[in-house]
Formats: sequence, C-alpha cells, structure tokens
Amino acid sequence: MKQFIYRINGQEYIVAVNKMDNGLAEVAVNGSNYKVELVNNEEEITLVTRPASKAPAATATAAPKATTSAPTKPASGGAGSVKSPLPGIIIDVLVNEGDEVKKGQTVVMLEAMKMENAIQATQDGKVTGIHVSKGDSVLEGVALITIG
Repeated sequence: MKQFIYRINGQEYIVAVNKMDNGLAEVAVNGSNYKVELVNNEEEITLVTRPASKAPAATATAAPKATTSAPTKPASGGAGSVKSPLPGIIIDVLVNEGDEVKKGQTVVMLEAMKMENAIQATQDGKVTGIHVSKGDSVLEGVALITIG
C-alpha cells in the first residue's frame, strides 16, 4: 500500500492506494474509501464513485510521485478569472497582485503532459488576486488569477 499526503486549499488529505487491478484502484482518502479508474498509466486516476458520508470533497489524484502538491479544486470565477485550460503543475507566476496586464499577456506558466503552456490574460486590467503558487498542481477549470 502506498500513501500520499495532499494539501488542498490548506487542508491535508491522507490518500492510501490500497489495491490496483487492471486499471481500477481502491483508495482511501482520510479514511473514506473510493473506487477509481486509472486514466493514464503514468500520471493520474479519476474519481468514479463518492461515498455517501460527509467526507471532505476531494478529487483524489494519486500520482506515483508524491513530490507535487495536491490539485487545487476548481473554483468558480467571474469574467476576470484566468482559468487553467488543463490539469498540470504551475511552474511560474509571471505577475503580482496590483500589476496592470494586457489581454494576451502571459501571466502563468503551466506544465502539462511534459510541455510548458503559456497561460494568457483574458482581458486588460489590474491583477486583483493570485490563487496559485509555483509548484501547485491544478485541475482543469481552476481560477489561477483574477483580473479586475
């Protein structure tokens, strides 16, 4: 059994991979059991079923390497949110809160599937919030920064 500790929005989750069989795995997240299906043999598994209990809602992404932080949960953002177009790891945040940005300007660098992706501002404006840090793992649709 392999165990990983993931931090999602400041909360730590203990993820134990109990059993792997033909692309299906049984994992326990903070003691709640899940059955997950292996999507990519190298990197991630996705949630197939959720327990009926009030366990914290965590999308278990149990990667073989425990060196990255837990995926950030998708956040609803307004029109000024720059969202991750795909799951990956933040390799650089190129702006600071309060910076003025132009539409199309690269604001975040995201590594996904061993490729660097330049994430660009969706509009002109001032950066009013930065929701990720270098090294964070994010899921598709996560608000990375907010432009006001």
